[in-house]
Amino acid sequence: METFDLGIAWNWEYDKEFIYGIEHECLKLGLRTYRVESHNLTETIKNLRSEVIRFRTFLDRASDEDEEFLPLARYLTRSSVHIFNSYELVEQAKDKATMHLELMAHGVNVPYTIIISPYQTKKEIELSLTELAYLGRPFIIKPANTTGGGIGVVTGAETLKEIIQARQHHKKDKYLLQETIIPKTFRGRNAWFRVFYAFGEIISCWWDPETHVYQEVTKNEIHKYSLQPLFEITEKIFSTCRLDFFSTEIALTVNNKFVAVDYVNEICDMRPQTAHFDGIPNQVIHKIQHWLALSIKKFI
Repeated sequence: METFDLGIAWNWEYDKEFIYGIEHECLKLGLRTYRVESHNLTETIKNLRSEVIRFRTFLDRASDEDEEFLPLARYLTRSSVHIFNSYELVEQAKDKATMHLELMAHGVNVPYTIIISPYQTKKEIELSLTELAYLGRPFIIKPANTTGGGIGVVTGAETLKEIIQARQHHKKDKYLLQETIIPKTFRGRNAWFRVFYAFGEIISCWWDPETHVYQEVTKNEIHKYSLQPLFEITEKIFSTCRLDFFSTEIALTVNNKFVAVDYVNEICDMRPQTAHFDGIPNQVIHKIQHWLALSIKKFI
């Protein structure tokens, strides 16, 4: 039987640099990798089942979008392979309604939120005037499970009519109504951050929710602006979701309160900034690739 330290399933063309970078970092540590792509998917499943090959660890960047990869995911779930971001944990983490309540229980500041039952379950909305008053205007409407890349999210909402219309787009999903968070500014830059938890390490970036442009937070800025809570909050989120690799959005409000505004992004977009204006800084991607390679050593 041929053993590979990391199996990687991928099918998105923009993941190419990320996957190749992971392979490069693994090679430097003497680790063997195996790429699972559409052209060798059937052969790979056959070889795994017949024990011609085996993986020690597995990173899945495909089955969430391509059901052709689901048989591979199901097979590996039943095996002893360590799957980075286990499917069971991902299912829990991507439900924003569940994560909202879990994070509150763990002492993480979250936006004031009203959780609404799925339209299919309950067509009428029960909202009190007090709840709406606390929500403020404008507010945000988002489905609990269907928000990858901002899908289904309504910002700047102000009326009950908008809530009624929005929740009919994903009738089986719960909806969250959230207050709009106003961030503090530092030298004209909004205190809004995208923080990555990657295989035991944490790295934070300034992030503009309008342009989606990233810039890594420097050690000097962490000290200068007292941004250490970004790391503490992300650790709490990790202890709640227990995923190996995810990102979260955290804002520092005008009232000097750190608030987790988007809880767990379980499949991170890893396009590089050198090729995409809204991509992740290349040095951040490199650190994540390196940390992944280091984490594999634990399973050898």
